[in-house]
Amino acid sequence: MGSRSKALALYKQILQESKKFTSYNYRNYAIRKTRDEFRQNKEVTDPQKLKDLFKKAKDNLEIVQRQVLVGQMYDGGRLVFNLEHFVYRYW
Repeated sequence: MGSRSKALALYKQILQESKKFTSYNYRNYAIRKTRDEFRQNKEVTDPQKLKDLFKKAKDNLEIVQRQVLVGQMYDGGRLVFNLEHFVYRYW
């Protein structure tokens, strides 16, 4: 598997895990940060730099997975704008 396909697979995996955050703010931050980091480094061709970036991305994937698990264990409830069936009431 080439480095580009490995990078895309890792990118997708981090995004999928990031979408599991129950907190709206954490979820959007993780997704935005992942997209920005991968876009910033998409032109890198140096093998050593690529190796370092893959290691960093794998470490970040593990952090996201761990934080998602902790967030699910201690979920403080959803905020109003996170409810799937939000009902608007006009008084």
